[in-house]
Amino acid sequence: MPDLVDTNILVYRFDGRHPRKQSLATEFLREGIRRQDLRIAHQAVLEFVAAVTKPLGKEPPLLLRDDAFREAEALLNQFPVLYPSENIVRTALRGALLYQLSWFDAHMWAHAEHYGCERLVSEDFEHNRLYGTVRAHDPFR
Repeated sequence: MPDLVDTNILVYRFDGRHPRKQSLATEFLREGIRRQDLRIAHQAVLEFVAAVTKPLGKEPPLLLRDDAFREAEALLNQFPVLYPSENIVRTALRGALLYQLSWFDAHMWAHAEHYGCERLVSEDFEHNRLYGTVRAHDPFR
């Protein structure tokens, strides 16, 4: 069964401020490409571009806009992308209430639930907790 990768894993690949997480995220994604068992949600591609192009206080963004677009294109080529549907939005609404998740986290979880992903790989969920049929996994623990 595939795993769904949350946006933070994708962003850490480019975040030199956190070398340990950068290294772990890079290796995790490389292995997933090799095994072909990782999926990303359409939402993660959008959030990735927004996160890496946003200035970090007085520091520049992690990536320039053109580089971020190239990396987003690479994500589309390297991973199967899961797209939203009305059912996913309805599942996210229920999940936000049931699990007290933020809207964006609930939407990410709903993709994993709908598409039958075994794990949701993220640092934003309680590690090893079962949300419906999806287990949260924090690769940085």
